[in-house]
Amino acid sequence: MSDLGSQRLQGRVAFVSGGLRGIGLACVERFLAEGAEVILSDLDASDSDHARMVMAQLGQAATYVQANVTREEDWQRACEVVIQRHGKLHILVNNAGTDQTGAVETIDLEAWRRIMAINVDGVFLGVKTFVPLLAESGREVKGGASIINVSSIMGLVGFNEVSPYNASKGAVRMFTKGIAIEFAQKKMPIRANSLHPGFVTTPLLNEGFQRWVDKGFAARPQDLVDMMAAQTPVGRLADPAELASGVFFLASEDSSYMTGAELVIDGGWTAQ
Repeated sequence: MSDLGSQRLQGRVAFVSGGLRGIGLACVERFLAEGAEVILSDLDASDSDHARMVMAQLGQAATYVQANVTREEDWQRACEVVIQRHGKLHILVNNAGTDQTGAVETIDLEAWRRIMAINVDGVFLGVKTFVPLLAESGREVKGGASIINVSSIMGLVGFNEVSPYNASKGAVRMFTKGIAIEFAQKKMPIRANSLHPGFVTTPLLNEGFQRWVDKGFAARPQDLVDMMAAQTPVGRLADPAELASGVFFLASEDSSYMTGAELVIDGGWTAQ
């Protein structure tokens, strides 16, 4: 894996959903440091304080598009922006996601459908929308264009009271394998791999821990952070930049022989 800022993605264009915070923002920052031009999407309005602050920090090589990943028309609009601004796309990171906790008998159908819409439909729509552009642009790159679908260790192993999240991230894992084989057999220059983070210090994790606190499972979110760190072999949670390094590897020519694979970055959690 290359050193940070080596410009190994010079001339490449990347799209990152859920790019204003957490793992998505770390990926955007890494891609920019490596010389890529990046389009990122999220739910925030373009003129919101957070979006404006992030975009000011990222600079002119980054473009923001407000988009709801569950809406096909939003994906199509985002694709139009990519085509108009760059005319090509080499890297697609389907990162946007949400979680859902609770005993299975307490989860209503609307909540189930919401997590599936965001975590599964959003990945499907991103791939469906950008495949033609990725296939065209992938001819320029050793190993082809790269799709990185962000799953989770919860797409590999079960966990207490997160069954909808388990199901959604397992679907992302298997969808990625399916499209990887499809593209390879059709000789399309696109690779597809899934990323499986462990516990990472992100706003989504913090929100999830707060819900556990509200249910009485702990006195404060930090108690849950400490518990998860203690249960992780390396003894801590991950920083988003550590996941971005893995995404950079999957996006670069270093992984040109990888497709349909799972990259697990979890501090040893699933090795137990």
